[in-house]
Amino acid sequence: MKVIVPVKRVVDSNIKPLVKSDGSGIEINGVKMSMNPFDETAVEEAVQLKEKNIVTEIIVISIGEIKCQDILRTAMAMGADRGILVTTDQAVESLSVAKILKHFVEKEKPDFVLMGKQASDDDMNATGQILAAKLGWAQGTFISKLELSEGKAKVTREIDDGQEILELTLPAVLTTDLRLNEPRYASLPNIMKARKKPLETVALTDLGIDLKNSLEIVSIKEFSSSRESIIVDSVDALLDKLKNEAKVI
Repeated sequence: MKVIVPVKRVVDSNIKPLVKSDGSGIEINGVKMSMNPFDETAVEEAVQLKEKNIVTEIIVISIGEIKCQDILRTAMAMGADRGILVTTDQAVESLSVAKILKHFVEKEKPDFVLMGKQASDDDMNATGQILAAKLGWAQGTFISKLELSEGKAKVTREIDDGQEILELTLPAVLTTDLRLNEPRYASLPNIMKARKKPLETVALTDLGIDLKNSLEIVSIKEFSSSRESIIVDSVDALLDKLKNEAKVI
């Protein structure tokens, strides 16, 4: 089996992101960047499947600046076989990412696509679903357990009432939840080996894909969690404030 794992370069999850002074986006200059945690989970799952001799080849794909090579090398140090970097300086939304991935899925012909359910920077949670629709493939989202056998994927996913177990016919697009596994740390020997693994670089403009964005970020504001608390001396006073001041009852 061959699998494609898309990965995104985002602000490191251990760092508190800061909003730019003009509110146009998140400040990334001079900030530590790393692989999106949900994508890291997908890479780990693909590597575990390869270690079980279920998957034979893992291809990781990233879209963005040339700096995205670092997360592709990290993925290859974890166990991916080769990487593809689609270079562009422009921001690409979920629909555009899905169109780019569709191009490489049709070229590489994998048995399934395994990807994070969302990116930690925009929380869109849409790329996997759009990709599945464009390919006409089955989809399993928010998966916390994955089993593959005889052209089928059995996935466990969390829903409001508990867990849902689905069986899908491959090919399929599968999106991972963080509960699926605990990603490994890349060892120094594997980091050195990853430098010799093939990394293809393709300019987005050479793909001939129409990527007109349909979304525009108007502004980004930093969330404020400050709240005022007061002590009331009776239930009647509490009800009065909930009704007349907070207006929640």
